[in-house]
Amino acid sequence: MQIRLANPADVPAMFRVRMSVNENKMTLDELKAIGVTPESLPEMLIGQGRGWIAELDGEVTAFAMADAEEATIFALFVEPEVEGRGIGRRLMNAAEKWLAEMGCREVWLETDSNTAVRANGFYRYTGWTESQLQPDGQVKFIKRL
Repeated sequence: MQIRLANPADVPAMFRVRMSVNENKMTLDELKAIGVTPESLPEMLIGQGRGWIAELDGEVTAFAMADAEEATIFALFVEPEVEGRGIGRRLMNAAEKWLAEMGCREVWLETDSNTAVRANGFYRYTGWTESQLQPDGQVKFIKRL
């Protein structure tokens, strides 16, 4: 497995991974409604934003995205077929390391508040602390870097 920085050429594969997940599913229309489109994603990979790709045998199987200006990790998705192999943890480590290098001392993310959702348990397991319930029903997690 290789972890590397994402680039605009990865956008189609990132959308394929995003659409493959079993939890936190969203349609292309739902993603568009929150401003996430194939056209907008490349802009999120430059400046204060970065993305990381996990490749297995040359195929993109997972990705993460972070924003240093907001001190947040706003995407972490792993194809269901490769879950449980430590890929999410490696992507999270890459994002956290970059955010720390960018001067972020405390970072945040939001996920489903249902503790049965895998992401909720994953964030707790990797050292994130539940902070507060958001008006949209998601829970905010924080982590000191």
